[in-house]
Amino acid sequence: MDKLTSMNVFVRVAKAGSFAGGARDLDISRAMATKHIMHLESCLGTRLFNRTTRSLSLTEVGASYFERCQTVLLDIEEMESEVTHLQTEPRGALRVSAPPVIGATHIARAISEFLKLHPDLNVELIIQSSPGDLIEDGIDLAIYLGALNDTSMVARKLASSSLVVCGSPDYFAKHGTPQTPQDLAQHSCLINWSISPKNKWPFKSETGYQVINVTGRMQANVADAIRIAAINGLGLVMLPIYIVGWDIERGRLQQVLQDYPSPPLEVHAVYPHRKYLSAKVRVFMEFLQAWLEPRVSTLGGPEA
Repeated sequence: MDKLTSMNVFVRVAKAGSFAGGARDLDISRAMATKHIMHLESCLGTRLFNRTTRSLSLTEVGASYFERCQTVLLDIEEMESEVTHLQTEPRGALRVSAPPVIGATHIARAISEFLKLHPDLNVELIIQSSPGDLIEDGIDLAIYLGALNDTSMVARKLASSSLVVCGSPDYFAKHGTPQTPQDLAQHSCLINWSISPKNKWPFKSETGYQVINVTGRMQANVADAIRIAAINGLGLVMLPIYIVGWDIERGRLQQVLQDYPSPPLEVHAVYPHRKYLSAKVRVFMEFLQAWLEPRVSTLGGPEA
């Protein structure tokens, strides 16, 4: 048996958690999947799976081999991609991850425009707060907001958006308007903890940036939830202009502390550390960078 094929079967079975699931993913029989695993175990002289009648799990050796197999198979895929038309012509399936609000609005619209230009491409958009494990989840490209902490990923800045502090006219009528960042201690600040640090709002000062610790009556892991709460008078929010821009234009929210700007929120594309990018990823990133910057740096929002 071809060892590379057996390694691919092994990875699929491990990810699926069953021989039947791995075989189904590869469109082969369960018996054939079993033969491939037995072939590998025979070559390696060790068990890769702990098998019972009800469960299948990797042995310690199997878990280590699984990680190496993924790397080897990915390297081979990249090598073949480099010398084929896939490296010059975007085609096939592109799997993109993006956080809520920007994913369901801006990224979704960008993908629609992109697909019109590339009829040989299909895109799967996954909306989730965290990029997760890109290799494990088979993500080609993830959209990430804010500071990057994972140095194992490669990042490309796509755009930046101004962060603004705002609240509803009703809230200001009842609680007054903050004149300086220090005044926020007397206000209910609604926190979007999907962007860290979750309870610290930065503002420009004479010496750089000052960070204000804020608290409030509501926190959420998606921006739209606290945006709606702010419109309903529950407190102040610090959010990108592309999220609250329309609300400010229509008078549902009012911006405050304009004399104390915050550092912009950066939008990055992140992808696994690969030497050779496939054409579909490279071309999509270039398109997204040109498409996104003018739309997130100005007034916009979920209804835009």
